[in-house]
Amino acid sequence: MENLVVLGATGSIGTNTLDVVGRNAEKFYAHTLVANTNVEKMLALCVKHKPKIAHMVCEASALKLQKRLTSSSDIEVTTGVDNLIAHVTSNSIDTVMAAIVGAAGLIPTYEAVKAGKKILLANKESLVMSGRLFMEAARASGSVILPVDSEHNAIFQCLPEQVQSELGHCNLASHGISHVLLTGSGGPFLTREISTFTDITPEQACKHPNWSMGQKISVDSATMMNKGLEYIEAKWLFNTSPKQLQVVIHPQSVIHSMVQYRDGSVVAQMGNPDMRTPIAHCLSYPKRISSGVEPLDFFKVGQLSFSEPDYERFPCLKLAIEACEQGQEATTVLNAANEIAVAAFLENKIAFTDIAKVNQACMSGVVKSQLDTIGDIIELDIEARIMAQAEIDKLLKGH
Repeated sequence: MENLVVLGATGSIGTNTLDVVGRNAEKFYAHTLVANTNVEKMLALCVKHKPKIAHMVCEASALKLQKRLTSSSDIEVTTGVDNLIAHVTSNSIDTVMAAIVGAAGLIPTYEAVKAGKKILLANKESLVMSGRLFMEAARASGSVILPVDSEHNAIFQCLPEQVQSELGHCNLASHGISHVLLTGSGGPFLTREISTFTDITPEQACKHPNWSMGQKISVDSATMMNKGLEYIEAKWLFNTSPKQLQVVIHPQSVIHSMVQYRDGSVVAQMGNPDMRTPIAHCLSYPKRISSGVEPLDFFKVGQLSFSEPDYERFPCLKLAIEACEQGQEATTVLNAANEIAVAAFLENKIAFTDIAKVNQACMSGVVKSQLDTIGDIIELDIEARIMAQAEIDKLLKGH
């Protein structure tokens, strides 16, 4: 029996993880569930999965959850950063599902890596903000990193076994690999007239044509910042150079990513767009378990199409690729700025097209700094958020 901590248990990835765990209850146990403020959903998960610990990041929510659990429940309710770190580093834990969205997931995931846990990595920001430190810590502790994002999981599945065991410091060329092809659907606005982008509403941006996701990641998919963050993540996971990494628009989301070999072969991982597939793969790797996902019906799929990304349509993708080439400072600033900009858009404070403007302005203000510790990165993240808010305030005054 493998004991899990699920960071972000009430979110989309968290609930899909628990669905797979429930289908394979003889192999996995959701020992600790972690959420922020969603008491109702956490209560339902506690009733269904009966974890030993339920941790709420929000102290008030922890108190509410404690009151809602029956007196006969032996589930321990906790809160606070120190308790969270204790949970992910506990000797009782084998695996940590890192599915907290945004920079908030960085510290607990990093601590779990240092403790040598197996990490199912769904938190992009851990690598976007601290890729070098993160992969160095994994190598030092022996922590196994398994990518949950459908694209990175697809790439992982298409790689030779030796490369899979050397994430972060593998040499793709020595294994005959010429390119890693990162696919993206293009989101809901792939064919929309660019001149109308200023009229896009949060509701429209959150309606992804293929995937069911949370609001923030849905907006990132609409701007293709999500693909840009994945580009940065792929650099650190697979030790790629810019020449080895390419983004391909694939609207059907059937091919989740591909690896191109020197001899002309292209190996692709395919499947229905359902996150339970990569989650199940990471949970059971190198074995295979039931995920609850229907097998791909090629007769229903029909055509598969591909195109190059249009940077006029998706300026955030271009910014992320440029940040990746500039280095860790730029990617940390871009990630922080984007979180603030997306939140402002979701609150109807700025236009959809302003997200890229805020990100661009913050990127242009990047000053080369030494990022030797997680503390350095957190400090830069805070500075970038202040910078982003200042840019948003300028836009609001201009309106």
